[in-house]
Amino acid sequence: MPAMLIADDNKQIVSLLEAYAKKEGYSVQTAYDGDEALKKAQNAPFDIILLDVMMPHIDGFEVCREIRKRSTVPIIMVTARGEDFERIMGLDNGADDYIVKPFSPAEVMARVRAILRRITLEGSAPGQRFEYANLVINLDEYITQIGEAKIALTKKETEILWTLSTNKNKVFSRENLLNSLWGYDYYGDTRTVDSHIKRMRTKLDEYEHPGWEIKTIWGVGYKFEVQ
Repeated sequence: MPAMLIADDNKQIVSLLEAYAKKEGYSVQTAYDGDEALKKAQNAPFDIILLDVMMPHIDGFEVCREIRKRSTVPIIMVTARGEDFERIMGLDNGADDYIVKPFSPAEVMARVRAILRRITLEGSAPGQRFEYANLVINLDEYITQIGEAKIALTKKETEILWTLSTNKNKVFSRENLLNSLWGYDYYGDTRTVDSHIKRMRTKLDEYEHPGWEIKTIWGVGYKFEVQ
């Protein structure tokens, strides 16, 4: 039975989502503030977390950042506000998806199913290890190395690097990367891809990697260029 954590300070919303989740066969734990959500996320394994942004004590962004330091569990951020900067901040902090209140509980559960289905398909795919020159990516364990050095990439940074590197010299538009890695249309908002790649490059460029680079194709997108 898959396990879900629902964290929101609105008890009515928690109760509604909990009822829908249990009807679909999830075991559910709940939290009503950021402290409680973080403690439960750290002390029990979950298959997915629904995380409200505006919670007492610790907000959802900080909870997401702390969870991402030690776990790749899928996280859907939930908020009453839909400004672009909040959506981008949630994704940049490691969230897998973002949904704005008011929402349909059926839509939330559809998002949950889509994320878990995608993870299942990725986990069953063969050959989850890539090597080129001094770069090694182990997607089973989300470990990236340049030579003997382990690079501290986030889950999404690793997935972007994997997508680019396993398609050497192929140009991906920002929209391609959003749709393939987040799984649905982000209404043309591509800045989150740029910020992920900027941070990823900063980490990779701390080590020499002759023979390959993440190259910007201006006006188009990005590619893993080999020389």
